[in-house]
Amino acid sequence: QVQLVESGGGLVQPGGSLRLSCVVSGSISSFYAMAWYRQAPEKERELVATLTKGGSTHYADSVKVRFKISRDNVNNTLYLQMNSLKPEDTAVYYCNTLAFTGNRVYPDNSWGQGTQVIVSS
Repeated sequence: QVQLVESGGGLVQPGGSLRLSCVVSGSISSFYAMAWYRQAPEKERELVATLTKGGSTHYADSVKVRFKISRDNVNNTLYLQMNSLKPEDTAVYYCNTLAFTGNRVYPDNSWGQGTQVIVSS
């Protein structure tokens, strides 16, 4: 099964930046898409950004312009560059692979440990 290892989180002040990394056990280019999710305290996990095999990107409205998803196929690593961070970005961030089935996308049922991002003064 796919193994995912997220890293790069930490404590940052509002307006600051962080770059998250996700090392994937498989060939990153073989999946339909890759994605970043986040789960804030007391909230459900939400989709933040996606990057398809063909290079198309999609972002949640709350992070558009501020965040950028990218990949390194050679090192099988997914990245999330986060700029102009806000307190509401505080969450545990997870990466995952996405499959396309029935005109919908689904994350793999195996999740990594995530990486904690705290935006606070």
